[in-house]
Amino acid sequence: MADTAAQESLITDEMRAEIGKRSQPWTCEVDKLQVRMFARSVGHTDPIYYDLAAAKAAGYRSLPCPPGYLGTPVYNPATSDATFGGRRGSGPGPQPRRPLTRILNGGTEIEYFGDICAGDVLTAVSYTADIVERKGGLGEMLITTSKTEYTNQDGKLVAVSTGTGIRY
Repeated sequence: MADTAAQESLITDEMRAEIGKRSQPWTCEVDKLQVRMFARSVGHTDPIYYDLAAAKAAGYRSLPCPPGYLGTPVYNPATSDATFGGRRGSGPGPQPRRPLTRILNGGTEIEYFGDICAGDVLTAVSYTADIVERKGGLGEMLITTSKTEYTNQDGKLVAVSTGTGIRY
C-alpha cells in the first residue's frame, strides 16, 4: 500500500485560501537622508542620489530613490511588527502539511511604473500571488510568490515588488 502522506499535497486548503488576500496597508516614507544612506550603502556614486541640484537637472522633483529602495516603513509601536515595521499579524501565514524547516530567499524583482522621490509617502499592500510545490535535488520544496504594491500620495501605482520564498 502506498504511503498516502507522501502523496498528499504540501499545500493546505487554508494556504490556498490565502492566495490573493490583500494585507492591511502600511506607510513608507521617502526622505533625503534615507535616499542618501541607501545609495551610499549599495555603492551608488551618481550625484542625483546626493545633490538636489543634480537631481533636478536630471528631471527629478527631488532626490530619486535608488533601485531597490522603496521608502522606510513608518514604525508605530502600537500597531507595527517589531521586526519589519509592517502591520502586526502579517506573519508567515498558514503552514504546509508537513514541516519544511529550511527557508531560502528565491529573489526579489521590482517593477517601476513611475519616479519615487524624496518627499513621497507610499502606501504598501502585500498578498500571496502563488504557491507551488516541487520536488528537486533538495527534496520537497514549497515555492511562494508574494507581491507588494506601492502607491504614492497621489494614488498612482509606482512599483510592484515580487518576492520568491522557498521552503525545503
